[in-house]
Amino acid sequence: MTNVFDPIQIRGVEFPNRVWMSPMCTYTAEPQTGRAGRPNDFHFAHYTSRAAGGVGLVMVEATGVVPEGRISPYDLGLWDDAQTEDFARLARGIREAGAVPSIQLGHAGRKASSDRPWLGGKFIGEENYVGEQSYGWAPVSPSPLAFPGSPVPQELTHDEVQAVVAAFAQAARRADEAGFDVVEIHAAHGYLLHSFLSPITNERTDEYGGSLENRARFVLEIVDAVRSVWPEGKPVFMRVSTTDWVEENPADARDSWTVDQTVQLSRWVAERGVDLIDASSGGIEVVPIPRERDYQTSRAAIVRNQTGVLTAAVGRIDSPQLADDLVSSGQADAVFLGRPLLRNPSWANDAALELGASPRFIEQYAYTL
Repeated sequence: MTNVFDPIQIRGVEFPNRVWMSPMCTYTAEPQTGRAGRPNDFHFAHYTSRAAGGVGLVMVEATGVVPEGRISPYDLGLWDDAQTEDFARLARGIREAGAVPSIQLGHAGRKASSDRPWLGGKFIGEENYVGEQSYGWAPVSPSPLAFPGSPVPQELTHDEVQAVVAAFAQAARRADEAGFDVVEIHAAHGYLLHSFLSPITNERTDEYGGSLENRARFVLEIVDAVRSVWPEGKPVFMRVSTTDWVEENPADARDSWTVDQTVQLSRWVAERGVDLIDASSGGIEVVPIPRERDYQTSRAAIVRNQTGVLTAAVGRIDSPQLADDLVSSGQADAVFLGRPLLRNPSWANDAALELGASPRFIEQYAYTL
């Protein structure tokens, strides 16, 4: 029986355990042009402390592949070769602390140009300034349908769609040069890739809209582009929303993104070189979050069991026993943790001790602990 603290090999990368740090935006990069998108000392301390705390993988937060692909002006970005050096320091720190350095690449689409959430998260327009620099921008989307609180986004042209595909590939190349061992494509939470997948936000009539095959085309082109530059021996992950939650509401008859479509997409991307599905949910609209503890993990299990593709579960995994149960029962191959690691950077090592496994103390700590 496989346990959550057993190692796992994916392509040429070995993960020391299956307790992983989920990508969580910190909104702490500087917005000014000269330093925009680059990780700073806060990011270094934030990520390396969780690596030293025993997780097997650290996933750096959503990183914009273009400046306008950031969720906020305070987000990380890898759209310029000059940014690579700062990310290389971060990747080295994570590796030296014992975890696999990983990074999530994304484009916020119609949910872009938002303020920090603790300041209300409202849309930042192009007229807003830091000093003399404008730091807001107009959002884009597959169709001119606004996210609540944001303006109507610009509908991407065919050429602009292709430019985003190329931007994902170039960002992945930079991530490899920076020393990351895993790249994750962000296709969840109502951001650009998810908004192409969901019929709620995609009303296009060209080859990127209509049927499931057409709505998935953009994502599949990005997978192909990333795999064309990403080393064969390094894994590619994809975060998906398994449902828009519309299918769970009998009173809502709209077509939406569903678990069944997620299963099909997972098969398609696996054929193209995606190694693991990071199964989240929601984000296309503002909807109530279900109260059930397994509201997301049960859907991760569906994806794993119906496709055979490696799958990670995330959401309300707040105890060592639950994390272990998800893996040992075959519902997931790994677990991503968010809030528990914010509360306790050493959650993984504490969990290992609780479960009777071996904690992964770095050598600077191990001789004392």
